[in-house]
Amino acid sequence: MLICSLEALKSKEVINYNTGERLGYIDDAEINLENSQVSSLIIYGRQRFFGLFGKDDDIIIPCCDIKVIGTDVMLVEQNNKQAAYLPNSKRINLQSLFK
Repeated sequence: MLICSLEALKSKEVINYNTGERLGYIDDAEINLENSQVSSLIIYGRQRFFGLFGKDDDIIIPCCDIKVIGTDVMLVEQNNKQAAYLPNSKRINLQSLFK
């Protein structure tokens, strides 16, 4: 079993395996507190025109959609972009836990 930290994942570019589209970089992770496993990775939506027009939807990547984690990139298989399932108010930012 290989172990990869969240910091190491954040430095890898995420690419859609089906389309070749660059999705961005990992910003956060959702952890199932009942079994202490990472359930999905999150790429926050990009701001539109300096934030004046809001932002794109967050991209949720379930761990089962991850195909390959390489040295520089992560390939994921998504048929379509998935909007955030949880509102930001119910999301716990992992970075805030370790400060």
